[in-house]
Amino acid sequence: MYRILLVEDDENIQTLIYNYFTKKETDAFTVEIAADGETGLEKAYENRYDLLLLDIMLPELDGFAICREIRKESDVPIIFITARANETDILNGYAIGCDDYVVKPFPLPVLYQKVNALIKRSKGLVRSKIFSAGNLSLNPNNGMVICSGQEIKLTAKEYAILKVLLENKGMIISRDRLIDIVWGYNSGTDERVLDTHMRNLRKALGANGKQIKTAIRRGYKIED
Repeated sequence: MYRILLVEDDENIQTLIYNYFTKKETDAFTVEIAADGETGLEKAYENRYDLLLLDIMLPELDGFAICREIRKESDVPIIFITARANETDILNGYAIGCDDYVVKPFPLPVLYQKVNALIKRSKGLVRSKIFSAGNLSLNPNNGMVICSGQEIKLTAKEYAILKVLLENKGMIISRDRLIDIVWGYNSGTDERVLDTHMRNLRKALGANGKQIKTAIRRGYKIED
């Protein structure tokens, strides 16, 4: 049984998530609830959880502050569930250590699968194949990206974009699809934001960046 801490001040969302997660599968999850940030942080310090679900806009202490404090001592998986969909907030969430960022309103089955998959990955229960193209490889099991034998560091968004391209090697992925996968459905992210991240990704990959091809007015693909 996996133990989840939900830090959320909206009682309707509390009830929806609690009921869905605890009744979806018998004994799969237990969900504890904190209605404000200070209580949430206290519970996170005092108990061992398998995953934290954090709202951002909370009484007493916001979700960003909770995440920053938790990351000083723990690598427990953290998912933000929030109505704040602007790119600055999303990037900030990843920068301070969240593992995923889900924008309200969200389908409960999607959140459930994200939580289930993230917990299993964090415990080493799921091992994914290593993706490669030419001299470039990405290992989802440890997050390492290797270019011509050297490990390189990418931002969370650059990593996510590269992973999508490698998972679909040789196929053109439209800008809209990339945005939906990397930023989330209905995120409102502009295509120019994606293009900027793509330029930064190519730069980070050095000579291997040429493996990412632009299909004019269609999207991007990666080749060997």
